[in-house]
Amino acid sequence: MAIRSKGGPNPAPHETDMTQNTDTLLPILTGQPVIPVIVIEDAEKAVPLARALAAGGLPAVEITLRSEAAVDAIGRIAAKVPQAIVGAGTVLNTEHYEQVVAAGARFAVSPGFTPELADSARGSAVPLLPGASTPSEIMAALEEGYWLLKFFPAEQSGGVGYLKSLASPFAGVRFCPTGGVSATNAADYLGLSNVICVGGSWVAPGDAVQGGDWDRITALAKEAAGLA
Repeated sequence: MAIRSKGGPNPAPHETDMTQNTDTLLPILTGQPVIPVIVIEDAEKAVPLARALAAGGLPAVEITLRSEAAVDAIGRIAAKVPQAIVGAGTVLNTEHYEQVVAAGARFAVSPGFTPELADSARGSAVPLLPGASTPSEIMAALEEGYWLLKFFPAEQSGGVGYLKSLASPFAGVRFCPTGGVSATNAADYLGLSNVICVGGSWVAPGDAVQGGDWDRITALAKEAAGLA
């Protein structure tokens, strides 16, 4: 997987690399400009969906724990789509983290950050991308050794302008904004120096997933993969 240069050198101390397992997480986040964030209601759709996204240049995909089918879907993708890098989203606690690791997730994403969740992921081969949207939350994450963070909900928290204002006081932090990010504003986020990639659901619209329109999803993925 090609590494996008925008991620830059690791600005954090070596010990924090080990805490967050950035050697694993950083190539995932720099490998594609957009991480699809997907709610799957039918686990049968998981494998063809992951294949369609990977065919369009987006092998990394975040399956959110917002449906009963999510853990099953993660397991199916992990077992049957070797070209995919399946992650789990909406990981809220230790139980969630352990479930998705057991299912085969290769990274975990949380909308927020707690010391308990950080402890669950510490030393694991499955890295955690926790969320932070305020200076205090970012500082708490940094104290625990996390400098790659999800910024959620992006648009509702101030969007591009707010993220831009965080670049100077938190020069070593890189964000993956999600929440309100779309084809129309993704490039604005990606143009920021402290944004490493974005997350969004527009590359796999619900009607396309339900209808099995995999060609449409591959086409949308190709457009997203081409964003700078």
